[in-house]
Amino acid sequence: MAEPYAMPSASHLHPTSAPGTVPDNGREKRPWQTRLPFASSLLPNSHQESDEMLTARAPSRWSVNFFRGMVDDIKRRAPCYWSDWKDAWDYRVVPATVYIILPALAFSLDMFAKTASSFGVNEVLLASVLGSVVFSIFACQPLVIVGVTGPITVFNYTVYDIITPRGTNYFAFMCWIGLWSMVMHWGLAITNSCNALTYVTRFSCDIFGFYVAFIYLQKGIQVLTRQWKSGEPAAYLSITVALLVLGAAYLCGVIGGSTLFQRYVRKFIEDYGTPLTIIFFTGFVHIGRMQGVELETLPTSKAFFPTQDRGWFIHFWNIDAGDVFVAIPFAILLTILFWFDHNVSALIAQGTEFPLRKPAGFHWDIFLLGLTTGIAGLLGIPFPNGLIPQAPFHTNALCVTRQVTDESETGAEKGHTTRVVDHVVEQRVSNLAQGLLTLGTMSGPLLIVLHLIPQGVLAGLFFVMGVQALEGNGITSKMVYLAKDRSLTAASHPLSRVQRKGAIWYFVALELFGFGATFAITQTIAAIGFPVIILLLIPVRTFLLPKYFTREELSILDAPTASPFTMESVGGNYGEQVSDLHGGTNAIERVGSSDRRDEDDSTERGEGAGKLAGGDNYELQQQQRGAEGLSHRSHSRSAR
Repeated sequence: MAEPYAMPSASHLHPTSAPGTVPDNGREKRPWQTRLPFASSLLPNSHQESDEMLTARAPSRWSVNFFRGMVDDIKRRAPCYWSDWKDAWDYRVVPATVYIILPALAFSLDMFAKTASSFGVNEVLLASVLGSVVFSIFACQPLVIVGVTGPITVFNYTVYDIITPRGTNYFAFMCWIGLWSMVMHWGLAITNSCNALTYVTRFSCDIFGFYVAFIYLQKGIQVLTRQWKSGEPAAYLSITVALLVLGAAYLCGVIGGSTLFQRYVRKFIEDYGTPLTIIFFTGFVHIGRMQGVELETLPTSKAFFPTQDRGWFIHFWNIDAGDVFVAIPFAILLTILFWFDHNVSALIAQGTEFPLRKPAGFHWDIFLLGLTTGIAGLLGIPFPNGLIPQAPFHTNALCVTRQVTDESETGAEKGHTTRVVDHVVEQRVSNLAQGLLTLGTMSGPLLIVLHLIPQGVLAGLFFVMGVQALEGNGITSKMVYLAKDRSLTAASHPLSRVQRKGAIWYFVALELFGFGATFAITQTIAAIGFPVIILLLIPVRTFLLPKYFTREELSILDAPTASPFTMESVGGNYGEQVSDLHGGTNAIERVGSSDRRDEDDSTERGEGAGKLAGGDNYELQQQQRGAEGLSHRSHSRSAR
């Protein structure tokens, strides 16, 4: 086994020399593509076997070097800023923009019902606009969608249930929570707290994603239970419509990943199936005898005005001095939630399954998140943060794929093709366009249209998001593996490499226990403390699990969420194992992938990435990508 080596520093990974110093077939590299130093550090020495593994040394302890993380993030991402706008000239930007608008409508219904109309459609839409505009223009990670999600709705109505009986001004109290949290976010960003993300793996991300998925499903059920006040016909029709929305949207996804129809037909169905499903069933309930059933619809208010009779600026001074300091512990819990939720959203949106070429920047984005949190408090709108599963779905929608033929197959299987991700359209326009379109929905005519959407349809949208999140979750994939017939399970499956089969059961049981504890506390008045349980998942994985699982078992059952390139901002992944040959080849291959992709006639512009990978072995993914890169490179050279 080779001696451990230290992860290259940020300056080594992103050299400051001129972009044209790294040639590839006579072409100059863009700044974010100059990654050969990192790739070469992974190449094997002449005396090493090709399958030997190089184990990265654990990163150094978190040292407080004020502003260093934010400054380095900006330096790494700034050279890519112009290309972030120029690269948006791609069809994949359109479907990536359309779908993301819908979830905000569903969450507005939930908070409207549970906060006595304190937060309605306009507040939620404006929060989405704020997050989209700020992060699309200024963030180092513009692929991350920022808006209103399930955990923050739980936080908002839990705070409402706690402080309104005391006679405290709810909006002023929430404003102070936002202002205190803004200061805390800035403190965390200045002191480089995101370096702790090096310890975040799929274990904690999968548990949190599983929790968010069940929050969506629970919200959908709660919406349906409120329909009984309109009578049994309305309730049963709403349930039927919600299930039909779920079935139709899921079917669209299945068709998109199949071989049915022509490619442009199935891609249209996959990209626009869910929005068209919402539109169709909004009108479907007015057909025939259903027209006589009075259904509850999405409540709306006056265009560009708050739901309640107030202004957009909160008078935060209209509150007792004692309540100003009572807001501090709530702000601490909000900061913990946002630090974990937003960073996990960013990690998953830039996960190992996406071949990204532009650097990430976690420290600077936490600073921006603090800014939007403070502004949201002053405006009296929900606090926006990174969205799960919308953020990874956004990246997934921006994937361009190509068909690869497996030339090693013979007989009936000869010529079998597989769809693999060629590159991701990394840009800022889809995020910004989503925010501007959301702002347009606050206008009078569009609010009238939104008011026509039955609540049963929105319940179905909750179910769609929940099922999609579960489908791409690592816990789900492990449970499916355990439920399979062993005689029909491929020996090449990553989990089949685990020697102790009981280890898989124990690992899944621990994940389900973590999910159960988080979900259970949110059903009580102590729901305000659920961010603490979520945060505790990180030290549990880092310090406790290695005592009961071997390193080999953890390398298969768990994995880093993002690639070493994405994690440069925080010092790399803790104790990560990278294949020397395949990882190095893969890194080199991706350096030149942008310049070669125009020469590859097999690239399918507009093909999505299919289902999100969930919890598969990171090491195996890297090896597969390395093999794909070698095949693609040899094909390109022979073509030239």
